[in-house]
Amino acid sequence: MSEVLVVVDHVDGAVRKPTYELLTLARKLGEPSAVFFGSSEQGSAAAEALGKHGAEKVYVVDDTEIKGYLVAPKAEALQQLVEKTSPAGVLFVSGFEGKEVAARLAIKIGAGIITDAVDVEDGGVTTQSVFAGNFTVRSKVTQGVPLITVKPNSAQVEEVGAAGTVEEFAATISDSAKKAQIVASQPRKSSGRPELQEAAIVVAGGRGTGGDFTAVEGLADSLGAAVGASRAAVDSGWVPHSYQIGQTGKTVSPQLYVAAGISGAIQHRAGMQTSKTIVAVNKDEEAPIFELVDFGVVGDLQSVLPAAKDAVDKRKG
Repeated sequence: MSEVLVVVDHVDGAVRKPTYELLTLARKLGEPSAVFFGSSEQGSAAAEALGKHGAEKVYVVDDTEIKGYLVAPKAEALQQLVEKTSPAGVLFVSGFEGKEVAARLAIKIGAGIITDAVDVEDGGVTTQSVFAGNFTVRSKVTQGVPLITVKPNSAQVEEVGAAGTVEEFAATISDSAKKAQIVASQPRKSSGRPELQEAAIVVAGGRGTGGDFTAVEGLADSLGAAVGASRAAVDSGWVPHSYQIGQTGKTVSPQLYVAAGISGAIQHRAGMQTSKTIVAVNKDEEAPIFELVDFGVVGDLQSVLPAAKDAVDKRKG
């Protein structure tokens, strides 16, 4: 059975949940092997968890020459690993970096690429939501090694228990790949909430909040959810751009999405309408958001959300 490379998404060695989802999907295509960019110590420490979720092998790529630069060195290292292993496919988490690296790799190896898949089936057939989420299509790469980026929360994580054996892979990074260097970074302050694109539950606020996200954040914290926002809320300066969901923001696909005071313009819908269950709270019963919801509440979010929070808190005991 051919290998399927899964590029590990991690923070300082701590593997994020979307990687485990990729390992689950990769088993439909072949034998999963994880690709870990980091130190030998971090890779060895992560190997047990990666193996438990299906990785037969863990390639550890020393990131000494990579971490100080933008995406080009990772694409170059992956090119060399693909040429060595001839995999049946390469899976990435569908985020800003994952899609950028995948695109560069596609050009380097002359392969087709599919982005923002929500499912991968036997034979490499993927399911995507396209044209701002208005259509669902099934696609397949027909040239070269299939490169697929998958949205977080697209698969249930399964533990199978595999070998997780570690193999060091030494990549040679060219000078041309080191032209874009990171000279400074500002660590984001942790809110204690899940990452927006990884969260199983998202509570998002829009123009209807009037800039007061207290009720949105309160319900989110009771549900253990991430907080998101529409472009209108971000453009108004009420919340940072990292909260923005939509065509020019982040794409999410949680199990539960609560839209509070969001009209449901096509730009926003493009970033959230693959959510499994959608709930909307809006004073305007004609708001477009009600066209795609599973449950809708016509009412003032400043009253509805606190009442929902109280109900959740009571259920939690």
